[in-house]
Amino acid sequence: LYMSGGPSHLETFDYKPKLNELDGQPMPESFTQGQPIAQLQGQTLKVQGHLTQFQQHGQSGQWISDFLPWHAKMADEIAIVRSMVTDQINHDPAHTVMNTGTAISGRPSMGSWIQYGLGSEADDLPGFVVMTSFAGRNPQPISQRMWGNGFLPGRFQGVEFRSTGDPVLYLQNPPGVSANLQQKLVDTVGQLDRHRNNVIQSAEVETRIAQYEMAFKMQASVPDLIDLRGEPAHVLEHYGAVPGDGSFASNCLTARRLAERGVRFIQLYHRDWDHHGDLVKYMNTCCGATDRATWALITDLKQRGMLHDTLIIWGGEFGRTPMFQGKGGPGRDHHMKGFSMWLAGGGIRGGVGYGATDELGYHAVENRTHINDVHATILHLLGFDHERLTFRYAGRDFRLTDVHGHVVHDVIG
Repeated sequence: LYMSGGPSHLETFDYKPKLNELDGQPMPESFTQGQPIAQLQGQTLKVQGHLTQFQQHGQSGQWISDFLPWHAKMADEIAIVRSMVTDQINHDPAHTVMNTGTAISGRPSMGSWIQYGLGSEADDLPGFVVMTSFAGRNPQPISQRMWGNGFLPGRFQGVEFRSTGDPVLYLQNPPGVSANLQQKLVDTVGQLDRHRNNVIQSAEVETRIAQYEMAFKMQASVPDLIDLRGEPAHVLEHYGAVPGDGSFASNCLTARRLAERGVRFIQLYHRDWDHHGDLVKYMNTCCGATDRATWALITDLKQRGMLHDTLIIWGGEFGRTPMFQGKGGPGRDHHMKGFSMWLAGGGIRGGVGYGATDELGYHAVENRTHINDVHATILHLLGFDHERLTFRYAGRDFRLTDVHGHVVHDVIG
């Protein structure tokens, strides 16, 4: 569950009483001197207190903000990592790190690595599906390379399903083309491709053959998958989903249906959490669009007996500054030195708070956790040693965590 734009950890999961105490005062230079800053360069830095209230929830006493009342209901299901750090302070390179483990473009995405390692249980749907939704200030673009296969074979790339209209193009045959005729065409092209590939032995030709065959199967499987009108009314109400509306809620319900059908990796992007100003207004908008649906997905999976082997990850590419930025109402700038994510299901120990930032939420100071560590933990929970899931390319063995990463055992049940 990818909260694209960088949700503020200081308005979600990281409660800092000192932040309110120093609200409006100059930001101590001991925190910021020599540190990378995005849009606040050259400006007077002032402390911005929390823009909402925090309460402790569940038997675990997890601190969760009032922007997330539905998250509060599942406080004991999630493990919150409050000591995240990343390498990049601007959106596109930070997205690249979060998705591929490095800021270097052209590397395989996490979903592609996982499908490469585990394969897919679905024979009529892609093993890696991406969906996007939007509610907020600005629908920032997300590059397709965030779900790209990089140097892995093309069959491991993510497939984007559109949230409104036909989920993928060309689902319907042209007039006069029957399903039988389409099948004969696909079979004939496949035979010609295999005949040619006996000579050239190309992995990409094999990928094209598989893509033609998968596309034909998807013509039958995708319309039924994406049609939420067959879901009982109480399920639609549970998610707050309206069939065909393209919302995060509908995407969450579709994600459950994809998981039931054996799709290995499902990534839901929700834009836009980039709140440089009017943070309260747009936090209400984004949380209103995602909070309940996230809870609904967790509880639905749990009720169906699927949560124990379905891993859920929630977070964005970075956090927000403890300093004030004003464009309209109070906001916060990009921040890479400390932010929050959470994990649930799939072997995670719920109700855990792991790591901490300093008293103003600036630096991760306890159990500092890099994105490579999260990737290592995800792969561990899926049955891999992250140092051994490799692919040889350009003369070296590459992996999702490159030469970094440690499993965070404290969040594992």
